[in-house]
Amino acid sequence: MIIDITKLKNQNVFSIEIDEKLEVNEELLKKTNIIELNNVIVKGSISEIGDNDYELNVNIDGDMILPDSITLERTNYHFNTEIAGNIDELLEEIGETSKKTEFTIDIFPIIWENILMEIPIRIVNEKNENIKIEGDGWKLIDKYEKTSTNPELEKLKDLLKWKERC
Repeated sequence: MIIDITKLKNQNVFSIEIDEKLEVNEELLKKTNIIELNNVIVKGSISEIGDNDYELNVNIDGDMILPDSITLERTNYHFNTEIAGNIDELLEEIGETSKKTEFTIDIFPIIWENILMEIPIRIVNEKNENIKIEGDGWKLIDKYEKTSTNPELEKLKDLLKWKERC
């Protein structure tokens, strides 16, 4: 999302308004948990706050399609986030080198990083909220859930500790 800042540099305007639909490369989506991004609108402004120093104030609103944490079904997740700050500092925070030229600023890395921060750790589709995840002799666990250890192994641990003391 490259913004032409020529008017700001020539002091013809105090800020440049941004109102664009964001299109994201399929390759970037493959590197994330996002299946699809829809209706992502970036609205806000860029203004000059010093010599060759710019401030970004934008709102990002859209929908991402993510896999359901239980069934992996496509699940819609609406997000809305605000970004405000010095462009150089925002780029530095995300580890990007300057995306400014004499007449343009590329704000896509800032926008993309903030979208990635909106991805929830776990999402469950409304229709799957009451799905059975435990039954007679079984329980669905995820890789983050701590499982209990076998009681026989606990006895073995106690035996090894006792042997070390002797």
